[in-house]
Amino acid sequence: MLNRQRREKPQRAQAIRDGRRVEAPRFGVDEDVCTGDHACIRLSGCPSLGLKRLDDPLRDDPVASIDQSCVGCGNCGEVADAAVLCPSFYRADVIHNPGTWETRLARFRARIIGWLQARRDANRLTFEAQP
Repeated sequence: MLNRQRREKPQRAQAIRDGRRVEAPRFGVDEDVCTGDHACIRLSGCPSLGLKRLDDPLRDDPVASIDQSCVGCGNCGEVADAAVLCPSFYRADVIHNPGTWETRLARFRARIIGWLQARRDANRLTFEAQP
């Protein structure tokens, strides 16, 4: 996979400079969903998978995380999905030089999500500490 990335990286960079649409997969681990059993690290053997300790005092175990050395092969997510190990893996496609339709759709989605988040925050109960 690393040899393939070495071949493709200059081609992808040139396509981005030329203004062509390029999709680049990025993988991640949702910290809220990760159970901390580390089966994904044991099964895939991916060097970009590591452990990350959270600041949450209620969670003792560190969670899996994917660092920036990830080349986007997708092996970690495939292993997790195939073995039904962990639902915390996600794939996000980064689109370079998006078209007009994609830009408008992204703005529309951002507006809807912003509205939903504002509505949720307005209905949320807050507790303040008394002095």
